[in-house]
Amino acid sequence: MSEQKILDLSGQLLTSIPPSVCQQVTLEELELDRNLLRSLPENIGQLLKLKKLSLYSNQLTALPHSVWQLPSLETLNISENQIDFLSDEIGNLTKLQMLDLGHNKLTSLPAAIGKLARLRFLYISNNHLTAIPQSFENLSSLLYLNLTDNQLTALPDLVGRLKQLIELRLYNNLLASLPDAIGDLSRLKELHLMKNKLVLLPMTIGNLAQLRKLSLEGNELTALPESIGRLQNLTALDLRNNHLASLPEAIGNLKNLRTLDLRANKLTELPDNLKNLLNLEKLDLRWNKSLRLPAWLDKFEQRNCVIFT
Repeated sequence: MSEQKILDLSGQLLTSIPPSVCQQVTLEELELDRNLLRSLPENIGQLLKLKKLSLYSNQLTALPHSVWQLPSLETLNISENQIDFLSDEIGNLTKLQMLDLGHNKLTSLPAAIGKLARLRFLYISNNHLTAIPQSFENLSSLLYLNLTDNQLTALPDLVGRLKQLIELRLYNNLLASLPDAIGDLSRLKELHLMKNKLVLLPMTIGNLAQLRKLSLEGNELTALPESIGRLQNLTALDLRNNHLASLPEAIGNLKNLRTLDLRANKLTELPDNLKNLLNLEKLDLRWNKSLRLPAWLDKFEQRNCVIFT
């Protein structure tokens, strides 16, 4: 037991951690998911070799000071708890690569989170955040950022400094606009913005040359910028449940597009250039009450493109 490196005590209905656990100083991974823990012992800080600590789905309201002193920690999962405050000491976890804070009660994040320069995956979904700290701009290794189901009303320019970002999830917030700096995310492949308050997109959206998936369902978009036609690698575009009365001709330049969802808008016609989307596999036009269907849609169906009208 003294040489044990991995210990999984998940789903044991534990209300406290057995005292022997914190004496196993060789532990590198400790999983305590799906228990009934309300607190952790201070001496958990003795586990100096710990690289992974997972506390998903407990009843924690805070973490002890000693957790922020674990020098080897690379993965910390404290999602689905009752945590409403994070200590500035989180900045001590300089080796951290994955941090999951999702499904808690956080209303703000400490500025010290910006010290986590090695962080690659950050999950903060389902909290009560209204803003993100300026120090986020220092998370230069971040590949994946999930801020869904919060109360964000604006996305700051600093997002453009997250140059390594590949996937950005922001759905179910209160965003009314996007900063021009969004176009600086040159490696971004997926952008999820469903169920916000977006009325327009910045022209710089067309700079996202690597973007594969753009999800804009359930916003208040009235028009799309012509620059959207520059998204040459886009394969999926979801625009359902918006207020679009027309589409830009440039949408016909999306040569790699495979699915286009236009359900429940206010379209009356489709641009002729749409017929240039030779790789389209699914086109959904339902619930556009006044839409006039062009004759060239028959050619899409002949190519086995599924069309819903």
